[in-house]
Amino acid sequence: MIETPRKYKINDYLHQLAVKDYRKAIQTLPKILGISLNTFHNYRNILENETQDIPYEKVVMMEQLFGMAPGSLRTQPIEVHNLKDFLLTGLKNQSGITSPGG
Repeated sequence: MIETPRKYKINDYLHQLAVKDYRKAIQTLPKILGISLNTFHNYRNILENETQDIPYEKVVMMEQLFGMAPGSLRTQPIEVHNLKDFLLTGLKNQSGITSPGG
């Protein structure tokens, strides 16, 4: 059976810990984050295709606690073009110039 990937790498990080540290982390992380143990387990189990997300502040805290680079807790990065590109495309469209593919 193929399991749907998780949206966040929380379990990946935790599974790298020794069993003793893993157990401590499971009990300690919710306290540090200011959330319930149940909420923490919910965060761990958010699937990649779900619309549910972890609040930004909690993601940043976990990235720092886990020693991860900003934006790397999420399994699939969010890719968006630069705002200036969107604005430029919008200006070209208003002036009658079509954008590529349009």
